[in-house]
Amino acid sequence: MTKNSLHDIVEDADYGITLSDGTRLSARIWKPKNAGEAPVPAILEYLPYRKRDGTCARDALTHPYFAQRGYACIRVDMRGNGDSHGLMTDEYTQQELDDAVEVIHHLAAQDWCDGNIGMMGISWGGFNGLQVAAMTPEPLKAIITLCSTVDRYADDIHYKGGCLLNENLGWGATMWSYSSRAPDPALRPDWRDMWLERLENEPFLPSTWLRHQTRDEYWKHGSVCESYDTIKAKVLAVGGWGDAYKNTVRHIVDNIPGSKGIIGPWVHKYPHFAVPEPRIGFLQEALQWWDKWLKGIDTGADKAPRLRVYQMDGVRPASWYTERAGHWSGYGHEGGDILDVSLPMPFTSEGISTGNGPVDVTLTSPQHCGSDAGEYCAIWLGPELPGDQRRDDALSATWDSAPLDEDRVITGAPSVFLKLTVDKPVAQLAVRLNHVHPDGASTRITYGTWNLTHSMDHADADQLKSGEVMSLTIPLDQIAYTVPKGHRLRVSVSNAYWPLIWPSPEASTIKISAGGLTLPYIAASGGAETVSFAPPEAAAPWETKELRPENHVRRQETDMTTGIVSLVIEDDFGKVRDLEHGLINGSIARERWDIHPDDPLSARGECHWSDEIERDDIRLRTEARCSMWSDATHFYLSAKLEAFENEILIYTRDVSDKIKRNGI
Repeated sequence: MTKNSLHDIVEDADYGITLSDGTRLSARIWKPKNAGEAPVPAILEYLPYRKRDGTCARDALTHPYFAQRGYACIRVDMRGNGDSHGLMTDEYTQQELDDAVEVIHHLAAQDWCDGNIGMMGISWGGFNGLQVAAMTPEPLKAIITLCSTVDRYADDIHYKGGCLLNENLGWGATMWSYSSRAPDPALRPDWRDMWLERLENEPFLPSTWLRHQTRDEYWKHGSVCESYDTIKAKVLAVGGWGDAYKNTVRHIVDNIPGSKGIIGPWVHKYPHFAVPEPRIGFLQEALQWWDKWLKGIDTGADKAPRLRVYQMDGVRPASWYTERAGHWSGYGHEGGDILDVSLPMPFTSEGISTGNGPVDVTLTSPQHCGSDAGEYCAIWLGPELPGDQRRDDALSATWDSAPLDEDRVITGAPSVFLKLTVDKPVAQLAVRLNHVHPDGASTRITYGTWNLTHSMDHADADQLKSGEVMSLTIPLDQIAYTVPKGHRLRVSVSNAYWPLIWPSPEASTIKISAGGLTLPYIAASGGAETVSFAPPEAAAPWETKELRPENHVRRQETDMTTGIVSLVIEDDFGKVRDLEHGLINGSIARERWDIHPDDPLSARGECHWSDEIERDDIRLRTEARCSMWSDATHFYLSAKLEAFENEILIYTRDVSDKIKRNGI
């Protein structure tokens, strides 16, 4: 179909889907005007992030594009969110997935749908797309999952290498805010009752997540790595090297037959408007996928290389990039093997070498090591990426290579082997692979963290025995990065990494007696080829009037009296009026992370979201606050939710919790 033959489309802003238990979900639908006479496949995006004022910008760019090309696109608010009735109790519950299956069967039965369904989403929508595919609803023929995970414990915002991510509180604060907001009063005559019901029942999810500190049945639910073979839908997986979920694409490509993967330089965004550039024609790629698997058109989507990767050039460190130099390569052409190769590089007392030698290193990092780690998941488009690593390197054990005699291409998941002893029953490690420039600047290439009390499967946490020798191999995140000739590699190891992970109860001393780095790359004989993408296309952008500009702040502070070191984050997302239906919305998020370099028990995190909705003479606001601290045996959580109608406080609730530490 050419641009000149695009379909005229119609939109329904509040299409109702009533589930078997009587709950009405609200959907926004774009579809060809003639779909009732010539039924089309349907593409579902199913989220808690509020279609009326939350995901409008990306919805406008994406869903009308597919509708103009012969698809019905359905953006559904999950129960308990946005304009949908009901209550949400947690992420990825069986109720959520069962509701999605009901929605899929409902869509397939409509006279404007030909019975073939695709599911697409980023982050939450990428997660539940995989999870729903594992339930094999018959109409679901294909999915596109972006920035998602196959393992909810190992690769989400809760734990990394068995260490507690502070994003567990940070993203929990986000959902404490998002899901407690009111529906649009213009769509729901019972909006006030719905809002009060949400406020009264909104779960404080960090408490739930923190009660599962090892990889138990709670985390296995929804982790499709438990049974890849249950997924029969055709899967296109997309990720970004600047995103937290960079490992998933390779897991999917390696384990789900017929799947394809694309990994670009991007942060947590759709690739047709993501940064850093280069962006790609993602919507054209997606359309080829849908046309092949939902319409049966031979688009060649099944013949693309199994994995298409953006190999990034080595660059100087920065907390934000607008673009990344590099090139695209394809591996596994026409279903061929992807041949991974490993290059071992042992540690010696002189650094990273090609031969074995003695290592005798004592590691005692101060608790504020990690101040240049950046955000766990870069998403808000502020200065969120890891900056110059020299300060953190100085607080860590480091091993440097000699200047490289040729460009070093790294493609895959590096790993670091360590032989060590530790003097405390609970301890952790953060391991970084860095690119050291001739002037000493240090760019973080990739990293990993590890809870030393954990087994490799993270099912158990056992107290460490002082002086007992441990040998372990720590996997680092997948990456594609080229270090230039004449520059150096550096491995940095610390036993603190704040504010990315919560500290152990006691400062530990770790003695390292052996170690080594293993670098991955993909052999050219594995079918490497240069690939390219069309330039990005999109539908018309969301039309709004800016009432307050957005602004993003990251500020580090040191209290010279107390010695407390703090990271202060202020994300003002601005305030806008929708020019089509008039709803006004605005949000401000604030975080503060405090710690004393000598005291892990001084760690404290605080979050505060302010959210506004305005329509005509109705002004609604929520203030969602939470904080977390710990002693040697327990975590402590507190949270407060306040709701205002026309500046009058109509609801308030306080939550507090105490949770025993389990090897963290």
